Amino acid sequence: MCDASNLHEQVKADVDLIVNEWAASGHLRAGDLVVVGCSTSEVAGERIGTSGSEELASIIYEALTSLQTETGINLAFQSCEHLNRALVMERETLKRHQFQEVTAVPVPKAGGSMASYAYKSMKDPVVAETVTADHGIDIGETMIGMHLRPVAIPLRLKHRTVGNARVTTARTRPKLIGGKRAVYPE
Repeated sequence: MCDASNLHEQVKADVDLIVNEWAASGHLRAGDLVVVGCSTSEVAGERIGTSGSEELASIIYEALTSLQTETGINLAFQSCEHLNRALVMERETLKRHQFQEVTAVPVPKAGGSMASYAYKSMKDPVVAETVTADHGIDIGETMIGMHLRPVAIPLRLKHRTVGNARVTTARTRPKLIGGKRAVYPE
């Protein structure tokens, strides 16, 4: 494992590569909801839930909010299992997508460092219990699938790690219905 300074530099480089490739993919559209699951413990090379870091969360958050500014997407940050994987987002996003607000404030030991940092950094943060997101990024195997629309499709980016954590990205598409006579757009 490398020292904290080198890890921070590596995380910034990794997340910047992912964000740039994702933006260039053409899949993100203004107004789309992107769910973010992130274990900063895994990013640091530790077991999920054991050594969260709001410093690492800040690096990841800044890159993702830059992606948000560039593409017009909305972000929702998944909390850990201690808050039943509830999601932090801006109130405007909650209202736009008509999600149900719940009452909780994520903190590093009950919600996770990423959700805690996002909550502190947003202008008007709220928490929703569930969402149906158009896209997702899972940093450190935090299991975001419950928050994606059917049908989720892996988005295989070239860069697949942030620090020591594996990264999986996904997009969704509408269900194909109608059977063998149906015609679908390409």
